[in-house]
Amino acid sequence: MDAKLLEILVCPVCKGPLVYDKAAQELICKADRLAFPIKDGIAVMLESDARELAADEDVAG
Repeated sequence: MDAKLLEILVCPVCKGPLVYDKAAQELICKADRLAFPIKDGIAVMLESDARELAADEDVAG
């Protein structure tokens, strides 16, 4: 994920910062506990496509 692009992207729900999870290929919003997938190098920033993080799932970053 391009670092400059990551600086620009924000959570579409709360407009908060995102954390890049390279292993899972996801952008994570800690505030909303949502993980937005990255498919074929493109971040899918739709709330309907995001997965909710489990209560015990650790958010790195």
